[in-house]
Amino acid sequence: MNNHSSSSSSTSDFILLGLSTNPWMQKPLFGIFIIMYLVTVMGNVLIILVIRSDSRLHTPMYFFLSNLSFMDICFTTVIVPKMLVNLLSETKTISYVGCLVQMYFFMALGNTDSYLLASMAIDRLVAICNPLHYDVVMRPQRCLLMLLGSCTISHLHALFRVLLMSRLSFCASHVIKHFFCDTQPVLKLSCSDTSSSQIVVMTETLAVIVTPFLCILFSYMRIIVTVLRIPSAAGKWKAFSTCGSHLTVVVLFYGSIIYVYFRPLSMYSVVKDRVATVMYTVVTPMMNPFIYSLRNKDMKRGLRKLMGSIHL
Repeated sequence: MNNHSSSSSSTSDFILLGLSTNPWMQKPLFGIFIIMYLVTVMGNVLIILVIRSDSRLHTPMYFFLSNLSFMDICFTTVIVPKMLVNLLSETKTISYVGCLVQMYFFMALGNTDSYLLASMAIDRLVAICNPLHYDVVMRPQRCLLMLLGSCTISHLHALFRVLLMSRLSFCASHVIKHFFCDTQPVLKLSCSDTSSSQIVVMTETLAVIVTPFLCILFSYMRIIVTVLRIPSAAGKWKAFSTCGSHLTVVVLFYGSIIYVYFRPLSMYSVVKDRVATVMYTVVTPMMNPFIYSLRNKDMKRGLRKLMGSIHL
């Protein structure tokens, strides 16, 4: 490998350090993560099947939920299989192109997730604050447009980011101190001047991540105001219980993302970051099916119906 010119080194392989460099930890970690990955895929596939098979679940809320489940399957598939292969292999390499491709899909799907969570918050807002106009506001065409908008914005954002990263050159180290190609660990390796890239990354990340987050915040502030006006405690509880699952997912997803991405590069800590990143790349997608099905009467009914039809 010729390291004299930046062009030759920028097209060489990267090495992903993974979650732990301890050789004794590799197999136990492999065991834990393959189980988590299988649970994630099976749980989310089950949610999609339940929603598709039960006509009573053909509502905007569940339309967004089934798409969220699909995105979660894709999102973890971009990261976890490669991580599992690396846990068992000695080399742990990822090609330069492979790294950029992984970064692209990770960002595109992760951002689509956050926009879908925002769409679900809007759905709850309309259902609680404007129930009489719900069918008009949340008509199928509009829901489809919201889904397509979420995907388009997220893919454009990811494309822009990856094009920005592809212009950097890498000279000395090719060791990414992470278990996948994320922006910050890769930026840290570049021998180009990354200050302008960092500013662009920060402002653009703010725009793309903060917009859906503010949308969720605004929706919930409106919902809380409306719910507090409901005279009966039972009515309050009923209105709020429809938001419980969604709120739980939002807190899990955004809590870890804000922790990882909204700090300057100087405060970047590898170990803490890995833990927080595992939260939203592996744990949250795995928890979503449980959060949505265990707390939800409609989903439980749909699940029983699906199981019944399988047994027949």
